[in-house]
Parts: sequence; structure tokens; C-alpha cells
Amino acid sequence: MYQSGDVEVIIQTPYLSVVNLRRVATITAIALVLLIGVAVVALRPALRSRPEAVGASNAVGDAKCLSCHREKASFEETAHRLTSRLPTRRNIDASFASGQNVYQTANPYVHFRMDSTRSGFYQTAVSGRPPDTLTRTERIDIVAGSGRKGQSFLYWHGDELYQLPVSWWRGFGWQNSPGYRDGNVNFSRPILPRCLECHSSGAQSVPALTGDNRYHANTLILGVTCETCHGSGKAHVRRESWPMSAVPRALVAANIVNPARLPRARKIDGCALCHSGPGTLRTAAFSYVPGQPLGPHLAVQTMPPNQAPDVHGNQVELLELSKCFRSSQMTCSTCHDVHQTQRDVAALSGRCLTCHTPQSCGLFPQHGNALVGRCIDCHMPLQPSQILVATANGRQLRPEVRTHWIKVYRDLPATNSASTSTSVSSPLAHYRR
Repeated sequence: MYQSGDVEVIIQTPYLSVVNLRRVATITAIALVLLIGVAVVALRPALRSRPEAVGASNAVGDAKCLSCHREKASFEETAHRLTSRLPTRRNIDASFASGQNVYQTANPYVHFRMDSTRSGFYQTAVSGRPPDTLTRTERIDIVAGSGRKGQSFLYWHGDELYQLPVSWWRGFGWQNSPGYRDGNVNFSRPILPRCLECHSSGAQSVPALTGDNRYHANTLILGVTCETCHGSGKAHVRRESWPMSAVPRALVAANIVNPARLPRARKIDGCALCHSGPGTLRTAAFSYVPGQPLGPHLAVQTMPPNQAPDVHGNQVELLELSKCFRSSQMTCSTCHDVHQTQRDVAALSGRCLTCHTPQSCGLFPQHGNALVGRCIDCHMPLQPSQILVATANGRQLRPEVRTHWIKVYRDLPATNSASTSTSVSSPLAHYRR
């Protein structure tokens, strides 16, 4: 810059332009660093957070999960998802039609009547000699069970949850509920937290000096939902909804559990939460986080060496007794896809043939390829439960459950008259005729 008389001339050199550009770049960089710092502080909970157990406060629900994972929609029709539901005509398999809605107990002066009205579904106990009879009616508030073996029904008394005295058993209709004495008018069997933990996805208990069956009804999440196995989806949904341009998702924890990526023991723990028997809770119900060791949450009952676990609810223990399990890295998901309904025994038998051949079966020389598709029936037969029992009109009702102790069964009975289902012929008995 120089002056000549009254004229001032400004010369802008290339050097000054470079300096200015550097200053602008420096200021921009500082602003960017500050912006990133603010973002990191704001996102610190998400960056550090871990998967959580699902509950009423952090559940997003299956509909939200399926909005992205549409290929898993078949899960909504599985026994897990349908293990507890609200009572509707579609959700209750039992009949309320006249002539089919009465259960006469072993006591000639006690019977139960099941009614469907515009206001809901009800069970009524009728006792005494007509016309001097007494009645007690309770509303069906929750349907428990997918219906494969049957359904039980629960009712609320204030914040207390109880089982109703009459259940529906497939093949037998309305019959006495397990745990109730036949012929008595009794509505007092409580639904404890451990029961709910396997038939629902969440419930907040009401602290009480007496009774463990008190819950905040609005916190009950019916059915086994996606978040039972994957953890709460709240943080995961928030992460996936962020614009990529604002926050790189790779910098933020996914906050969801993918069981397929877990070590073998943790995969099995996720199933053992409900398929290892009743057990004893060491922490609060519904506090187990998928992907974590199960032991700190649940003490699994140890059976005596000479006693096998019952087929009902003890699938993991039975599987662990199997040579197939002990000599391989198989897990429950080796055979099961929990996102689908799997009832085709022949298809499941096909999983056996990924490790075995038909020729390895001792019966192959006599029966050849006719054995294909029958592995499950022979080596994991249906057996009556010894603990899931109801006594109705002098007979015992025991549902048949497929054992998960994979082995050779040489002494299968030809029929099983104690079962709630129709008599089942032993596959081995068929081949040995």
C-alpha cells in the first residue's frame, strides 16, 4: 500500500491471501473440533451404553423391530410369541358353545361354566344342590399358552395375578388346571414372578410384605417378544434413526444383542433362561440381560445322578446329557430357528443328517432309506411329563413333550394311555414288528 497525493492504492499480494486462507481454515478447524466435542459429550451415554434387559420403560415392541427386519415376521406366529396374550375369540382355542362350555368335576355338586359375552370371557364356579347353589365368577384377563398342548387362563384381583381353576387341554377340552384339586372351588393359585418370566417379556412387581404375585398391570409385556432375546431395542432404534451425515453410526454402540454372534455358552444361556426348569431367582425377575452368563441371575436345579430331568421345561439339561451335544459344538439353534414355526419332524430329522448318515443307524440293514425322516421320532420321542399333571374326574392328564435327550430308546412303549394326546405308536415298535 502506498499514497500518491490524495490517492491511496491498496495492493493485495498473494502472500496476504494465503495468510487469510490459513486463518479461515484454522478457525473452521477449531469450530469443527468444538462441534465434535459437544457431540461426543452429548452422545457419551450412547457411546458407553450396553444392551439392557427389556422392560416397560425401554421396550419398543415387535412392530418397531419388524419395520426394519421384515424377514422375521413369521416370529409373530410362533409358540414363543403366543405364549401369553389378551383374551379374544381368535386367541382362545376353547369352545364357549352351549354343551361344550361346562366342566363337571369329580364332585357331583361342583361344576364350572365358561361364558363368552360382549363384555369378555368368564369362568364361573357353581357349587351346592339346586336351587340353593353358590356361584363365583372371575373374568379371563390373560390367555397363557400357545394352544399346542392347551391353554390356561389368568385373572387379576386388584394388583394380584392368579390362575383360574379350569384350563383347556387339547384333545380333552375344559379340564382341571394343574395345581388345583379337582372338585373344589378354589381360585387362589398365585402366578409368581418366575412363572411370568417365561410366559411374558416383562412385568414390574409391587413390593409387598405378603404375596409374590403382585404386579403393576400396565408394565406387563405379554408373550416372548423380540427384545427378550435381543435386549431392549430403545437405544438401538435411536442409533439407527440418526442421520448418517450427523453422526457416523460406526462410532456408536449398536446396543442390541445378536445371539448368532455369541459364544456357545452364552447362546445356550439365552435359551436356558426358560428351558432349564423353574430354578431359583438370584436377582429380580426380568433382569437378565441377553448375552450375559445366566448363573448370577438363575440357580438351575441340579437333578440327582439317577434321575433325568422332566421333559417339560428342561430341554437344555436333557440336551446336555446327549452324546451329540457333548461331542460337538451344537447349540439349540443348530436345529431350531426361533423365528419360524417348526413342526415338520421329517425336516428336523434332516438336521441329524448333517452329522450322521442313514447307514450309521443300526436298523438300516433291515429298513434301508425308509428310516430317513424318522430320526427325531426314534431318538427324541414324545414322553409324558411327570410334573405338568392335572387330575380330572379320577384320571391324570399329562401332556406329551418331545424329549431333548438324544439317544437310543430301546424300550419305548407301543402306546401311551396317560398322555393328553391320542395314543402314539412307538416308531421302534413299528420297525420291530
